[in-house]
Amino acid sequence: MKEKSEKVKIPFNKPFLTGREIRYIKQGVKSGQIAGNGKYTQQIQSHFKNRFNFQKVLFTTTCTHALEMTGLLLNVKAGDEIIMPSFTFVSTANAFILRGAKIVFADSNPRNPNIDPSQIEGLINEKTRAIVPVHYAGIACEMEKIMEIANKYDLFVIEDAAQAIDSYYKGRPLGGFGHLSAFSFHETKNITAGEGGMLIINDPQFNDRAEVIWEKGTNRADFLRGKLSRYDWIDIGSTYYPSEISAAYLLAQMEELDKIQQKRKKLWKTYFDLLFCLEENNVARLPYIPPDSAGNAHMFYVVLNDPQERDPLISWLKGKGITTVFHYQSLHRSPFFKDQHDGRELPFSDHYSDCLIRLPMYYTLRVEQIRWICSEVKQFLL
Repeated sequence: MKEKSEKVKIPFNKPFLTGREIRYIKQGVKSGQIAGNGKYTQQIQSHFKNRFNFQKVLFTTTCTHALEMTGLLLNVKAGDEIIMPSFTFVSTANAFILRGAKIVFADSNPRNPNIDPSQIEGLINEKTRAIVPVHYAGIACEMEKIMEIANKYDLFVIEDAAQAIDSYYKGRPLGGFGHLSAFSFHETKNITAGEGGMLIINDPQFNDRAEVIWEKGTNRADFLRGKLSRYDWIDIGSTYYPSEISAAYLLAQMEELDKIQQKRKKLWKTYFDLLFCLEENNVARLPYIPPDSAGNAHMFYVVLNDPQERDPLISWLKGKGITTVFHYQSLHRSPFFKDQHDGRELPFSDHYSDCLIRLPMYYTLRVEQIRWICSEVKQFLL
């Protein structure tokens, strides 16, 4: 007789529906244009651009593709070096590996998994082209320091803001500091298209070429504006924009961003308040948000002191019907890259890889469920 599988009571993530997604999708289908770069794509781009006062934005199929477009826009080639944290998702590195670049990994800082700016300058040489800070959990990297270093050495900065919608550093939205930036609308993000991304262009020199790359290497965008009698293949590119169905879905989410953020921040604070005793008792650390930053409650994580505790804690919570996950594994230790790494130890990146656990976080999670999750975490750790 087969064992009956245990029903999960609290999943790690649950996508939120605002109620308008299906209506917008139906309207898009009825319009007869669902292939992409239509009404809903234009609306979501305009909404995003105006909300955060970005110079130019392009809706993309994924954040991965937005990052790949940055590599194309910078003409990254074999021999170029790109500096980024080792504690990040593989897409951050793949975007430039695909162009033949060498990745140079930096360690995280002691307070949170973001790149340690004090390590960057020592990694720069004549082959360095760009610095790619990653705003982990929507918590801001020290962008003033990073931009100062980049300006000193005439380097580009590409913000991996996949998790950072509606997060701020010194009053400015993340994604608005680097020459280029990329956001994600994967189903685990604060707002979602299922899969989707956004390329942010803060340096106007990239405006025209970004549209060409986005449009399969053609000047079709100018043709559609009536500037040309026909369009031609003029550069490299691909189909980097999604269908109107994805755009319609995301627009419904974007319109409810304030409501979503208000609820998520309430849930995040509940976690923080209930679990602060873990820090007080020196058994684990909670997310650290610098005083000049404003997070977006993308995730709530706990960093354990001992890597031997993490898997047992995950199993303990799973036995209670609570799904939790660890996160990135240090890319410099990965099977693909470990033989290419220069041998430097990156202890903080490894510590986060081995000791960080992510707790459930989604819009429909209830405060009483968080209380239960926290009580189970504390029962295990204290």
